[in-house]
Amino acid sequence: MKKTWIILAVIAVVVLVMYSSVKGTYNTMVTMDEGVSGSWAQVENVYQRRADLIPNLVNTVKGYATHERETLEGVIEARSKATSVNLKADNLSPESLQQFQQAQDGLSSALSRLMVVVERYPDLKANQNFQDLQAQLEGTENRITVERKKFNESAQAFNTYIRKFPKNIYANMFGFEKKAYFAAEQGAEKAPEVSFD
Repeated sequence: MKKTWIILAVIAVVVLVMYSSVKGTYNTMVTMDEGVSGSWAQVENVYQRRADLIPNLVNTVKGYATHERETLEGVIEARSKATSVNLKADNLSPESLQQFQQAQDGLSSALSRLMVVVERYPDLKANQNFQDLQAQLEGTENRITVERKKFNESAQAFNTYIRKFPKNIYANMFGFEKKAYFAAEQGAEKAPEVSFD
């Protein structure tokens, strides 16, 4: 009888240890997954801020540069494309993140063309409203960089955690998958050529 109690006690301790291990690992994965989702929400937040600034910027430029219609329409179209790509934190596959990033890069490119147009209008560059909007846009671009970095850091921490043994077994059991990262644009590793011809 005593032997049976010892065996039952050992089994109970093993079950308790396994339960604690699985529970702790699962809860940590959930916490880290939510951290990635929170970081993603901040990325979306700053991209939305940029999208919200663009109509005011375009309207300000429109008042000065009425014959730059093609550039202004390009910015509006790029904004529309960028805001139409909706990506949820639970679907951060490399493909979907690349699609999101391409839409945002298209908007960045359109904004760059708009800033080139602005150079031709000294009165516009001196306009206080335009200067304020430009400063807000520059600040937002900096925030985007910071939030993308934070997102990549939280995704990296999560990915590292779920790939380590034996956590990778639990991750597979509970359906936790690796998160995608923001990556630099193709060709960004090369310095741009500057020519003063």
